[in-house]
Amino acid sequence: MDLYIYYRVAVADATVLRAKVLTMQDNLARLHGIQTALKRRPEAQDGIHTWMEVYLDVAEGFAAELEPAVLASQLADLIDGKRHTEQFLDLSLCA
Repeated sequence: MDLYIYYRVAVADATVLRAKVLTMQDNLARLHGIQTALKRRPEAQDGIHTWMEVYLDVAEGFAAELEPAVLASQLADLIDGKRHTEQFLDLSLCA
């Protein structure tokens, strides 16, 4: 399963958020042997960008491992609103 997590962040907080998320993702990738990505919409709206964390081919239960990492990284201080998680299956693996 792949996880896509999106949320809104003030343009002024972009540099700090990017550093925190990349550090968190590097640690998670090392611990869980997964691939990660960090993306952002190119345009800002009212001084806010939409960001997306990507976690590819994660094991069931990975989301439970992710939450403590998010808390430890103090991402909530930089996010405007909630983190939204979407899950997708690789169709080549589905019967």
